[in-house]
Amino acid sequence: MLSLVVMKTHRLEPLLNPDSIAIVGASNNAARIGGMPIAHLTKFGYQGQIYPINPKYEDVFGLRCFPDIESLPQAPDLVVLAIAAADVLLMLQRCAAKGVRAVIVYAAGFAEEGAKGAALQAELEAYVATTDMVVAGPNLMGFANLNRQVHTNFASVFNTAPMQTGQGSVSLLTQSGNVCAAVYAIARRLGVEFSHFINTGNEACVDFAQYLDYMAQDAGTEVCMGYIEELRDGPRFIAAAEAFARRDKLLILYKAGETDKGSEAVRSHTSALAGDQAIYQAAFRQLNIIQSNDFVQMAQLAHLAGYRHKRAGKRVAIITISGALGAILADKFIGAGLDVPTLPQALQDTLRAGIPDYGMVSNPVDVTGNVVNDPGFVRTAMEALARSDAVDSVVIYAPGYMLDRMADDLCAVSAQYPKLFVAIDTGAAKTREQLRAGGVPVFEDIGVAVSALAPFLLWQERRRHNGWLDLRAAPRPAAVALPATLDEYRCKQLLASQGVSASGERVATTADEAAAAADALGYPVVLKVLSPDIAHKTEAGGVKLRLADAAAVRGAFEDIVASARRYDATARIEGVLVGRMESGVVELIVGATRDPVFGMTLTVGLGGVLTELYKDVSHRVLPVDEVIARDMLQELKAYPLLTGYRGRECGDVDAACAAIAAFSRAVLALGDTVQEVEVNPLLVRGEGQGVCMLDALVIAAPGATG
Repeated sequence: MLSLVVMKTHRLEPLLNPDSIAIVGASNNAARIGGMPIAHLTKFGYQGQIYPINPKYEDVFGLRCFPDIESLPQAPDLVVLAIAAADVLLMLQRCAAKGVRAVIVYAAGFAEEGAKGAALQAELEAYVATTDMVVAGPNLMGFANLNRQVHTNFASVFNTAPMQTGQGSVSLLTQSGNVCAAVYAIARRLGVEFSHFINTGNEACVDFAQYLDYMAQDAGTEVCMGYIEELRDGPRFIAAAEAFARRDKLLILYKAGETDKGSEAVRSHTSALAGDQAIYQAAFRQLNIIQSNDFVQMAQLAHLAGYRHKRAGKRVAIITISGALGAILADKFIGAGLDVPTLPQALQDTLRAGIPDYGMVSNPVDVTGNVVNDPGFVRTAMEALARSDAVDSVVIYAPGYMLDRMADDLCAVSAQYPKLFVAIDTGAAKTREQLRAGGVPVFEDIGVAVSALAPFLLWQERRRHNGWLDLRAAPRPAAVALPATLDEYRCKQLLASQGVSASGERVATTADEAAAAADALGYPVVLKVLSPDIAHKTEAGGVKLRLADAAAVRGAFEDIVASARRYDATARIEGVLVGRMESGVVELIVGATRDPVFGMTLTVGLGGVLTELYKDVSHRVLPVDEVIARDMLQELKAYPLLTGYRGRECGDVDAACAAIAAFSRAVLALGDTVQEVEVNPLLVRGEGQGVCMLDALVIAAPGATG
């Protein structure tokens, strides 16, 4: 039995778990928004006190109706306002005077309807901020606490979807009322039982992250399905999602908006590469949130979550009665990021004892139609896979009556062993409910099975240990001040002080100083314009490469300064930067930019002048250590260039990871003083030879020194 105890100190408690409810604008018509919540409350058996309020009626749905809120015998925990937008503010004032703790505002006509509505919402927000009330909405459908039958909504889906009779552990939290109803209906048809039904409306006073924080603390919520259009409070969202992970709860989110925002007058490549959707995806992955892409998948994942107590992971064994279906499943699982490992030889020998020579035993395991003649051997195969450390999960494909023949044994094995077994039945097996009750989820479509299983098994893999949460909990590096001038040289010195490797370079303010620096460093050399006002030096004609002698250096100095002044007559020209020509295996970009939701985020990818063309990048929310840095590099399509692709020299991957981790520490040390930080390129030399910054850029945050 689920515990229904919730931390009473949470400020949303009277909103989502009230002991008494008043409905202002109550109606006897169950089809009206003032009537439907009362109809739901009485129909489904809410045990708390219900106070209809409307001066037109003496009773509503058999309950005494009060003329106004002042007439109530006590202040209710929650008041539902089924009234026009223009009347809301005055009613909120009356609620506060009565001592009401929480209010739901159904009415539309606020910020979603232009300037006039936005002004009305601003007025609402300003007033609520002066009170202790929790106000949800406006422009929302209302809530339901299904474990207590607290219906404060006008959602007709509760009249049409299969009625819930048991206690639920899945909560639904969306930024759309219609999405909330649609997902609920789909999930109920799959038998998912809910704890909470929440849609957030305009989020004038309570945002998505606050509701999520409540769900993280709610003992009745083990799984939360969410739909997000835009997050308003990234740090609070991260904290709530982190609480889900630490409490071993499952969070499934659908993020709308596949199109990234356009970049506005960006100075760095990183800003152009770090799109909204990419950052959301990175943050979700780090927080072990399953990112869904459709409502059916969300519902299937919620259904799978009922089997989360089973031991599972990404290494999948496939038992099939069809070689073709086994191959199809293997391809789909691998394509979705799972592993279908070759089974150990000893295990293959065990399986071969009952499988004809024309059947596979390596994985997939094709038991063939022989299962009809020897169904008992399937149990032997299942038990062998259940005991094996070579696989984490077992998927069985058997349609209709063939699955029926296996059902008893499959249930027995599932009961005996902690490993997750899953069945796919494309027929019409009569034992589906028996299997589900026996701890074996059943899918009736291969595509749906893969769509749900792949993210669920990857979540199972990551739930064992989340290194990023541990890293996030570690002390932050000591703060570092920005220099007064942010030219390339000073940017490199700043990053080098935090451990990012830099090459030997010298500043020259005259042609003669440049020649002397080149003589000291050794030829060939590179000259670059030194200016805090010119970010893209190549575009300004501010770079000269492979200079072989002093004469060439002097000429290059004059050309660079003249070209830079033509490019930007107002730019501060501080001279040139003289450095040795460096060679290596791969050029990377390592950049951080401030995301409006998640703060400083890291981008790593193929660097140089073609960075934005290829867009071969990986993203993370800071902080990042060497382990995460290696994961980011391995996500790149260009990663084989670092590991000896087609006989090329191997790059110093260890040094690259160390430099990326040092870059992360440097950005965190700079804190709120920076908007963007970038090394492009970071040159990765041959194995054991290290890395070095070839260019660096730091852009101060608005109002910061620099």
